[in-house]
Amino acid sequence: MQMPNEDEGEMSEINVTPLVDVMLVLLVVFIVTAPLLTQVVRVKLPKTEQTEPAPDQHVAILSVNADGQALLDDRAVPLESLETELKALQDKDPEISLQLQADRGAVFESVAKVMASAQRSGIGKLSFVTIQQ
Repeated sequence: MQMPNEDEGEMSEINVTPLVDVMLVLLVVFIVTAPLLTQVVRVKLPKTEQTEPAPDQHVAILSVNADGQALLDDRAVPLESLETELKALQDKDPEISLQLQADRGAVFESVAKVMASAQRSGIGKLSFVTIQQ
């Protein structure tokens, strides 16, 4: 009887080296392209007709003019005391909401300070008023 030779016959092991090579190439491709996919996408938004806001008794108008001065219901308020004024409004009417009107010439820093004062005062409803172009 003849002994079977180990060199004869089919190889039963799977060679995974080419699979690992392909997977590493795909991983590098995804690592390189992933940051490119998170860039800003430019979208043309649809234009709509101007709508009138629903009448609400619990609204205060907060404006920032081009000089950076804050106006609460057409009354000038220094930025330092704006938070206390807004807290007083919140205490009078817990359901009050603010409509923020910022002049297009206003410096963003002034608008950000007004928004921060509104947040610290505890008013939960803030909307932005714009005009139709």
